[in-house]
Amino acid sequence: MEPRISVVTLRVADLERSYRFYKDGLRLPATREPADGTIFFETSGAILAISPFPALAEDAGPGWHAWNSRGTGIMLTHNVRERHEVDDVLSLAATAGANVVRAAREASWGGYAGYFTDPDGYLLEVRWDRLGVNVGGPLHVT
Repeated sequence: MEPRISVVTLRVADLERSYRFYKDGLRLPATREPADGTIFFETSGAILAISPFPALAEDAGPGWHAWNSRGTGIMLTHNVRERHEVDDVLSLAATAGANVVRAAREASWGGYAGYFTDPDGYLLEVRWDRLGVNVGGPLHVT
């Protein structure tokens, strides 16, 4: 088996709201519309997918119908190439309606990072590593 994660799917409460957040707010290119059900966003790495919570709960089977009260156990990380891009992405996210839960600051591991949550409470980290470790493709910040 080749070690790989191809798609990260988030169960969302309001598909249209999440679509607007990721497509219009964070400017991720989408391959589908809300009427299509699950929406896929192209990134330089894994595909980010959002799907209506009830549809994924039904597909997963019994026991998956309850929404987490706080924190999903999933965190997405977006690595940037330049330190200043951490602040740029956090600003973009806030403009899109994100809740910035921790402003960017120097990290204990030697980089610079901040955190925000999307409309469904999923935690996203934006980080810059001074050594350039694990740098992914940029969000479409213009």
